[in-house]
Amino acid sequence: RYYVSALEKLPEVKKIAFSWSLRRMKEAVKDIDILIVSAKPEKVMDVFCGLSRVKEVTAKGKTKSSIRSEEGINVDVRVVKPDSFGAALLYFTGSKNHNVRIRTIALRRNLKINEYGIFRGTKCLASKTEEDMYRILGMQYIAPELREDFDEIERALEKRLPRLIEEGDIRGDFHVHSTYSDGLNSLCEIAAACRRRGYEYVLVADHSRSLRVARGLSVHDLKRKKKEIDQLNNKMKNFRIFFGTEAEINAQGNIDYEEAILREFDFVIAAIHSSFKQSKDQLTRRLVKASSHRYVDIIAHPTGRLRAVRDAYDVDFEAVFEAAKKNNTFLEINAFPDRLDLNTVLIRAAKAKGVKFVIGSDAHRLKHLDYMRFGVALARRGGLEADDVLNTMTLNKILKRKA
Repeated sequence: RYYVSALEKLPEVKKIAFSWSLRRMKEAVKDIDILIVSAKPEKVMDVFCGLSRVKEVTAKGKTKSSIRSEEGINVDVRVVKPDSFGAALLYFTGSKNHNVRIRTIALRRNLKINEYGIFRGTKCLASKTEEDMYRILGMQYIAPELREDFDEIERALEKRLPRLIEEGDIRGDFHVHSTYSDGLNSLCEIAAACRRRGYEYVLVADHSRSLRVARGLSVHDLKRKKKEIDQLNNKMKNFRIFFGTEAEINAQGNIDYEEAILREFDFVIAAIHSSFKQSKDQLTRRLVKASSHRYVDIIAHPTGRLRAVRDAYDVDFEAVFEAAKKNNTFLEINAFPDRLDLNTVLIRAAKAKGVKFVIGSDAHRLKHLDYMRFGVALARRGGLEADDVLNTMTLNKILKRKA
């Protein structure tokens, strides 16, 4: 965002947008690509190449330049004319396979499509907006997050694309840690930060007792936490802290804490943090058993992947999805950048099975609450609508659901 923030302040910049994989909000992005409308591209290039975080200018031209940032990331900026911004944005968003399908549809209609517009012969039919480009092809506008050549082309042609969830639909965060376990902020601080965001609730789900490395809560700690939550809730209007736990799923699939304790929580999140090297059958049984537990509401970061630490488990997710659907157990889309779990493919597969979701930032400090946008982006890439996600519901609806 540093580069966009710096460039969009220039009076010469009329429009600016991310492109390629960053605009599609892919889970992994290697480069940053920025598209700009300006009548003075050389001025834009001079400013871009002279920014303070530029470590090296690798290419500089009149309408396109590339730099390597201090963090070692390649950043490309391209300037286009106003009349072709929509066409360029469509072309330079991709994906490659999506673009190939779009060109095929254009050819079938005796049209030509490129980064300058959509043409019949030499006549330009559309170029200013992406909406116009898709309309000429007889399609609904396709959100960037969907442009991966799954089934979005067919759905757009048939006018049945989903109304994708938006960040503004989120009414609360469903996975936050406090100082009671390994978080850095108090319950009061968390509540205040969530209220400033316009949230109606937050689920504070600290680790359970067996995860000692994360200061998991003893039964005594739980009582103290519950008492503080009740006191805070009594003082606040139109906001609620939900009393939760991120309870361990042990190697046999059992849930940390006895049932008499689990039933006292507003929501129980179950998660695997150990015995990762079990067989596929063992890991699947653990997740299925946890999904079937009478007091488990949510399965957290279901694939267990942790960037630069471990890959996803080898699990039969068809079986997990079936158990989640049967038992009305929600699957988490964990928005923490090191997790981003579930991924796009599994979200789509779970939705097809009728599974519902929650989105949680897994925040361990207040600034981590910003990660919610990554979870929403994943949900959008998976084709989710607001009704697919629990924490788009109002506080009153959730309270009625739990009653």
